[in-house]
Amino acid sequence: MKMTIPKLRKLLEERLQNDDRTFKYNRDDESLRVESNSTEKGITLSLSKILAKWEINKEKAIDEVVYYVEEALQVMGQEHSISGREKNIFPVIRSTSFPTKTSEGVSFIYDEHTAETRIYYALDLGNTYRLIDEAFVEREGWNVEQIREIAKFNVRSLPTNYKKDSVAGNDFYFINSNDGYDASRILNESFLKEMDEMKKGTLAVAVPHQDVLIVADIQNETGYDILAQMTMSFFTNGLVPITALSFLYENGELEPIFILGKNRPSRKEK
Repeated sequence: MKMTIPKLRKLLEERLQNDDRTFKYNRDDESLRVESNSTEKGITLSLSKILAKWEINKEKAIDEVVYYVEEALQVMGQEHSISGREKNIFPVIRSTSFPTKTSEGVSFIYDEHTAETRIYYALDLGNTYRLIDEAFVEREGWNVEQIREIAKFNVRSLPTNYKKDSVAGNDFYFINSNDGYDASRILNESFLKEMDEMKKGTLAVAVPHQDVLIVADIQNETGYDILAQMTMSFFTNGLVPITALSFLYENGELEPIFILGKNRPSRKEK
């Protein structure tokens, strides 16, 4: 069966049908909003991106989206507290195109990270998490700096187990624990320094989507092309894409780079 946007929309509406939900389709940007009538909160899905994932993963892509929406809508309908759950506060990496405010216009707590990424903060709820916004912090009687410090401490406590793959004389390390914070481990400075000390060539890192961190020890020109292809593949298939660009890691700093086929990378203009 050839999947199309109309067929995909119909399939998702059938899978997500609920007496408490309303579906709103935007023909201009081919997006489908799934909204809870009781909370008036919802999720907007890009059907074109989901279609691209369906072409590769078929039903698995639909299952992932349905699970993501169900969990997110459930969280939106509940009240949560930070107090007593300090160990559940983590930073999450998102692209700079990610919204900086909730659908109600409340600003999320976030920090600039690179030209391609931002750091948001989340309260882990088990199967999902909710991003922390200014109203949430104010209601809890906390301040933003406390959230930042706790999140940074917690991300350093996450395991950094990786799988290594060597291709054409280059070494690639993959952190893919699927705990929702794989990309967040790019904020673990001691881990990056450890990898930097191990390298034989140039160290590069990539966070194509939230569930993977790629660390690459580039030892020849071919390594850049492999990293670019690898990052784009992960970016296309990720449920929460971040960036298809990679970063050079030099002197403790991350710098986005364009990797042009069979050429050394050019630094991205800020």
